[in-house]
Amino acid sequence: MQYITATDAKQTFAALIDKAQLEPVTIRKQNRDVAVVLSAIQYENLRRLNIQEFQTYCESLNQKATARGLTEDLLNDMLTAE
Repeated sequence: MQYITATDAKQTFAALIDKAQLEPVTIRKQNRDVAVVLSAIQYENLRRLNIQEFQTYCESLNQKATARGLTEDLLNDMLTAE
């Protein structure tokens, strides 16, 4: 991963976009990481992975709930009883 200062990012924005096509570029301001610029393809891949991870987590919760006897009907009954 490459690093660039916020000032350099402003002054060389076109070059920053070109660099981000090859690998993520971290923008630093006052010695702190404040942003990361990455290509649209890298962003979509990251987003897709996060969605898959979330779906796997939800499926795991569903299996645990089902194993403990929590069904959708029981949950609906609990919600309508309030």
